[in-house]
Amino acid sequence: MSQTFAATAAVELAVVERSGFVESRHTGSAIVLGPDGEVQREYGDTASPILPRSTLKPIQALASVAAGAELTGPHLAAATASHTGTDRHVQLVRDILSAAGLGEDDLGCPPAWPEDRDTRDELVRSGAGPSRIRMNCSGKHATMLLACRRAGWDTAGYLDPQHPLQLQVRELVERLTGARVAATAVDGCGAPVHAVSLSGLAHAMHRIVASSASSPFALHRNAGALVQAVRENPWVIAGPGRPDTIVIERLGVFSKGGAEGVQVMSAPDGTTVALKMLDGSGRATAAVALRLLELAGALDPHDVSDTLSQLPLAVTGGGQDVGTIRAAF
Repeated sequence: MSQTFAATAAVELAVVERSGFVESRHTGSAIVLGPDGEVQREYGDTASPILPRSTLKPIQALASVAAGAELTGPHLAAATASHTGTDRHVQLVRDILSAAGLGEDDLGCPPAWPEDRDTRDELVRSGAGPSRIRMNCSGKHATMLLACRRAGWDTAGYLDPQHPLQLQVRELVERLTGARVAATAVDGCGAPVHAVSLSGLAHAMHRIVASSASSPFALHRNAGALVQAVRENPWVIAGPGRPDTIVIERLGVFSKGGAEGVQVMSAPDGTTVALKMLDGSGRATAAVALRLLELAGALDPHDVSDTLSQLPLAVTGGGQDVGTIRAAF
């Protein structure tokens, strides 16, 4: 059976403090690449495979764009989003589906409640229930459907690992990571997700963020446009109060979190971090990634501390803040 790195290969990346007492510890692995793409720091095992979960979305989006899903601005950002299902997000997804001549029922992702609390409360009051278009991966799925329409491929089976689009995704994953896919699984949204090493994931993200929208090469041009679209529309990639959106808004960092404690971040100078919490918790991933970028000299310490104060890292007791979740270094 394929598997990720063992506990004996992990290192402590974050701690949870309550009233001055370290209550919990998160272990995992991480890697930092400098602006030139060379390894600056490694923590734990960065060579064993992990499932990148939603941090794979930028590559999936680029494969869809290459297949003909020509999108710009916030619609392009929605292709790589893990959105919170607000009405603004849903409108973007509807626009993409409309361009494909398809509807919500064509989405292959499962029905879900929006993750945005206010939006969910409003839906409950109106008597509505979970829907595919509110699922946080619906932008990716709509973009995949648009790509199939443009390329003349079947839309009904677009999530099959042997579908032409999914084969194109896999080929691009291997091209950008520089290694063969170690295993393929089914992601929470139903799409194939390919196991790669943290090192490979970091190099793929570095290649994407280092690309220019004016490049003569299509892949680099599309990657540059994707990163620009996310940085210009940070609300799209996640939502109000979410770590990725906050980090992008305040620091201009390209940030993408994934389920099971995976996180990638790239500073404006190209310094890139990829990490995986072994226990699958994502509550400390943004804090650790930001501190790693700070240690690498890519972000100002004051700016990082100010941004961390805006993230949901407080530990509460009796209705008061009594501690924090923080990086262990």
